[in-house]
Amino acid sequence: MEKLNNIHPGEVLAEEFLTPMNISAYRLAKDTGIPQTRVSEIIKGRRRVTADTALRFSKYFGTTPKFWLGLQDDFDLEEEQHLIFNQLNEIKKLEFES
Repeated sequence: MEKLNNIHPGEVLAEEFLTPMNISAYRLAKDTGIPQTRVSEIIKGRRRVTADTALRFSKYFGTTPKFWLGLQDDFDLEEEQHLIFNQLNEIKKLEFES
């Protein structure tokens, strides 16, 4: 089975919000008070969505902050799981005695 690519929140921002709504990164930055460099770095997948950014995006797009932070958490967990895959496989599950 083919593994899907890990999707960064910036890709979701660009593909599901900015492009369909015809909003530029510049306009998003201006309208939300987020530095344009931060918005651009998020879109490029080089920067995380922080709590501050999640709050601003949620207010602007009518979503929840947890939507944006959830996307970031999912991305981070998958990236980390890939990095420490072998170490995770060595960990034995704790067995409780009854």
